[in-house]
Amino acid sequence: MMQRLVVKVLDSVLPCLALLIVVGHVQSSLGNHYHQNASLCFDYCVIGAGPAGLQMGYFLSKAKRDYIILERNTGPASFFRKYPRHRKLISINKVNTGRQNYEFNLRHDWNSLLSDKPNLLFKRVSSEFYPPADSIILYLNMFEKELGLNVRYEVDIGRIRTVQSQAGRSYILTDQHASEYKCRVLLVATGLWVPNKISFIGSDLIEGYESMSTNADDYRNQAVLILGKGNSAFETAQNLLGKASVVHMLSANTVRLAWQTHYVGDVRAVNNDVIDTYQLKSLDGLVENNIENLAIIQQGGKKLSNMKRFYLLSKHLYENLKEMNSTYLMKDVLQKHEKERETFFWQKPYNRVIRCTGFRFNFSIFDSSATLLKSKKANGRFPGLTAWYEGIQTPDLFVLGTASHSRDYRVSAGGFIHGFRYTVRAVHRLLEQRYHGNPWQSTQLSATQLVSWILKRVNEASGLYQMVGILGDVIVLKGQVPLMSF
Repeated sequence: MMQRLVVKVLDSVLPCLALLIVVGHVQSSLGNHYHQNASLCFDYCVIGAGPAGLQMGYFLSKAKRDYIILERNTGPASFFRKYPRHRKLISINKVNTGRQNYEFNLRHDWNSLLSDKPNLLFKRVSSEFYPPADSIILYLNMFEKELGLNVRYEVDIGRIRTVQSQAGRSYILTDQHASEYKCRVLLVATGLWVPNKISFIGSDLIEGYESMSTNADDYRNQAVLILGKGNSAFETAQNLLGKASVVHMLSANTVRLAWQTHYVGDVRAVNNDVIDTYQLKSLDGLVENNIENLAIIQQGGKKLSNMKRFYLLSKHLYENLKEMNSTYLMKDVLQKHEKERETFFWQKPYNRVIRCTGFRFNFSIFDSSATLLKSKKANGRFPGLTAWYEGIQTPDLFVLGTASHSRDYRVSAGGFIHGFRYTVRAVHRLLEQRYHGNPWQSTQLSATQLVSWILKRVNEASGLYQMVGILGDVIVLKGQVPLMSF
């Protein structure tokens, strides 16, 4: 079966080569029409030049495969050019470990990508334990340039569809100029970048994490309500503590601290000062309530000041007030609050309400022939994938990087660079085996070497250390001879 798949990959390129030859003859007369109408064909197309896309680009380049990386921005690391908004990474960059072992040190280097160049590490651009966000942009630029990866920038893929031919199934990618890219295997590394907006009464009145001001002085002496209790919410609260009069945080869940849950995606201690101010009875607060069951209304009538005034109340109370009087006054709200014994938290107005509820995968670019199903985890924010990181109903379409975190959500580190650099490597080894007949990498050992080798892996291996419960070593006994494949 592997041999048949190899033929399909290679044969699928032949019609494209013929098309390019024909186009080459008429390019001088058609001018820009060549760029607009011709399909450029590759064995592999990678969408996104973030850390996952560049990591896969390295493996494909090393294997001398026919590939291209398509990136909508003018350079790599599109997400990190804007996020995190307050420009401080929370990924560990522990430069000094007291060890010279490359593999061991990767356990504590959460930003470097894998390559055969031992000096192509993140510490070349920053030695800070929690580095500035701009340093990851510098690093990925350096990674791409030094490895000579095949990246095409300013290509914004807006539609992905499949076509069936005698050569097999192919993916057609259409960009903003109506140019088309055709490939047999599609690798999607676009991450999560679409703001996760929650619909509720008054949701159109609030600001989003993606567009709010990051200048703390803009919040001086203002009461601020933050919707969400994840890292983006706590990062925002941390920035406002010294300027805002009040910072309240609201979500359905209690705060999940990474040092308690051991999940790297939960709230990190570097941004949780607001927990101190809350527990030590300052003016800040954390509240549990389902956002969909609340309503935010803006004070009507004559403005008392230049600052906006938003009131938070239950959806039930809001609906009762609307039935009572469509032009209710705020005193009616407060009287109703007191009558129904609603808490202090909702009785005071806020000057700013900011949504910090994370991001979701962009499903909109896939048409009906290439639909990625939504995962049942994380409220459908991730695509659903097989154990091989392949779309459940989209063969030969693989998802890499943060968007592949549905496979290990809240279990391991697959949504972060220090985790998905290893899952990307695993996917590449699968590609080599499935489409090119190259066996999965292994090491031959004698039985007497086994114990020492296992101890070495336990004490040094970074991939198993970061992707606990997801990646593992397999020991295969070979016949009667005391040999093992590890």
